[in-house]
Amino acid sequence: MTATKLTVGLIYGGKSGEHDVSLQTGFSVLNALDYNKYDIVPIYIDRDGRWNMGQTYTAAPSKPEELQIQGGEQATSDAMSVLWRKLGGQESTIDVLFPLLHGTYGEDGTIQGLFEMMDIPYVGAGVLASSAGMDKAIMKKLFAQADLPQCKYETFIAAEYESNEHEILSSIEHNLGFPCFVKPANLGSSVGITKAKDRHELERAIEYALRFDLKVVVEEAVDAHEVEVGVLGNELPLASVPGEIVSSGSDYYDYQAKYIDGTSRMIIPAEIDSELAENLREMALRAFKAIDGSGLCRADFFVRRSDNAVMINEVNTMPGFTAYSMYPLLWRETGKSYPELLDQLIQLGLDRYAKRHALQFGRD
Repeated sequence: MTATKLTVGLIYGGKSGEHDVSLQTGFSVLNALDYNKYDIVPIYIDRDGRWNMGQTYTAAPSKPEELQIQGGEQATSDAMSVLWRKLGGQESTIDVLFPLLHGTYGEDGTIQGLFEMMDIPYVGAGVLASSAGMDKAIMKKLFAQADLPQCKYETFIAAEYESNEHEILSSIEHNLGFPCFVKPANLGSSVGITKAKDRHELERAIEYALRFDLKVVVEEAVDAHEVEVGVLGNELPLASVPGEIVSSGSDYYDYQAKYIDGTSRMIIPAEIDSELAENLREMALRAFKAIDGSGLCRADFFVRRSDNAVMINEVNTMPGFTAYSMYPLLWRETGKSYPELLDQLIQLGLDRYAKRHALQFGRD
């Protein structure tokens, strides 16, 4: 590291089903970072979970394929020796880690706990916020505690469903009705989600969701606009302008619409009145604080068509992050460019680390 440049460890790929999305994010970020400010150490986690460290980037890669480092045992050994140096009493050669991992093993608190053990500053949500932001059932309980309005829902684990299938199905029919949405509690990018229109479809949807997770959330269907707000900051976060997702090819904003067939579009800023926009921004900040957020999140809302009532759907602690994803575009419309956003996120990670390490641990 020079006196004027930070060394950033960029972590991408991962074991989750969102591996390819992470590669898109990694390529986009690498092409947007200012190489006059940063040296970039690429750390690629392959689909089997093997860590591979490549040569330091001094300029942006020209092709996405360059990110998929296949250096064998030496690349893995290099990654481990660099990341765990501080446990051996050595100074870290990386100033801050920037995880660009979506979904399981990247956005759920597991890798954030690893970063804490490594004792290296990192960008984004901490362990608690990442875990709560991934688990939709826990998230909803925290939202309820913060008095944030939500659509009706029920949640249960696989063992409960196996022993009380009839009671759970009857309760969903009675309390939520049809149609309803069935979701794995711990997945992103709309993976594993099904819209059920009757009892038979509900049973099949639950069986499908349980292929991805041991906990299921079932929500009532709401005829609503889907509006999203970006949050940025640590103790004193700021909220972006709201943006609306319009998906014309399916009943909801699913994986196909998000990443494959281009049937969704974004309206930024959302075409809503100023009072509603301000209400959404205020609720986004409350949601961020409810999960103990830091760095960033995207808060997703339903705005019911019949009366403009606002209900929070979820927060995403590592939203899609290419230059053309909703979160960066929300901030561009709010007045912060993509490179500026990256700079601020890196600084927020450093600031949080400095404040936490100024605390006293144990007795005098």
